[in-house]
Amino acid sequence: MSGGANPGATGRRQTKDGRPSIRDVAEAAGVSVTTVSHVLNDWEGARVNEETRRRVRTVASQLGYAPNRLARGLRMQRSNLLAMISDHIAITPHAGRVILGAQETASVRGWTLMLFTTAGDPATEERDVRALRAHQVDGVLYASMFHRVVRVPPGLEGVPVVLVDARTEDGGPDAVVPDEVRGGRDATEELIRQGHRRIGLPWNRDDIPATHGRLAGHRDALAAAGLPFDPALVVAEESESGGGYLASRRLLALPDRPTALFCFNDRMAMGAYHAAAEVGLRIPDDLSVIGFDNQAYVADGLYPGLTTMALPHYEMGVWAVERILDLIERPGDGDGPVTPQLLPCPLIRRASVGPPPDGRSAAT
Repeated sequence: MSGGANPGATGRRQTKDGRPSIRDVAEAAGVSVTTVSHVLNDWEGARVNEETRRRVRTVASQLGYAPNRLARGLRMQRSNLLAMISDHIAITPHAGRVILGAQETASVRGWTLMLFTTAGDPATEERDVRALRAHQVDGVLYASMFHRVVRVPPGLEGVPVVLVDARTEDGGPDAVVPDEVRGGRDATEELIRQGHRRIGLPWNRDDIPATHGRLAGHRDALAAAGLPFDPALVVAEESESGGGYLASRRLLALPDRPTALFCFNDRMAMGAYHAAAEVGLRIPDDLSVIGFDNQAYVADGLYPGLTTMALPHYEMGVWAVERILDLIERPGDGDGPVTPQLLPCPLIRRASVGPPPDGRSAAT
């Protein structure tokens, strides 16, 4: 690293409890104590270029230095506390990475994240809102276990709020959600690239954004490839393994059965595997299957491993904290119309997708 002394150099001016001091950071980074203070305390209007900011933060991290956030909070009249209030995320393995992304980002920025889980109970939510207001939190992440339309509790009025994996009907607070349409398009395009022309959809019957968005993306991909959309190839059931099994059995019983299944989620794909085995079809030799979610212990626990679209849980947690801190530290950023931030769903290739059998790619 240029422009500063070796962070491991001797002669450090430690504080009484043995921690490195702000002068240690300044000397190692080759800047003044004032510059270090401005960077690490995010002083508004400080004229410090981005390269210097990165250098100061890197040195501070290497030395294990953290500014006195309590004193800064008193000056700024802030608690330096954020709260995440959610329905079931804390007890849902495949969504827990939202919490991890949020916690790690808050910690790096010197903030503390409190977690409240309501289990979807309105009375619990009301009680938790009162509790976080009593703690005088500076901002709230209102998170959902899955992408859906929500109503922000009225008790949060006056507090900066960012929605995570959720949005409102009226375009209310800032929100971050998966790009469901793009995910559905990318999944279908992967099957089309392999030569599939007749793709069945064991699908979700719930009226939620993911149901409609992923189907819209599927139709976009078909249209772009010059392929017709056949409603008979979409069978809606409960979005669990049992529903995936029932929908897949119906699709595989069609006279001109599909050569591939794009399942609404990984749990439905698990049911599709059972249905395929029951009728003597091998994956991917006789039938390709692609899922959605990249759910732990499902997608990589199936044999062969399930090709799927990963939901950006960790990335949504990161984005939400960065945005809420922007709103807290620069309130004017929240003015104007709000559009949900769409994050891509990466394709995770495993072994469940291959070319159609016996040249059936020519079928329409």
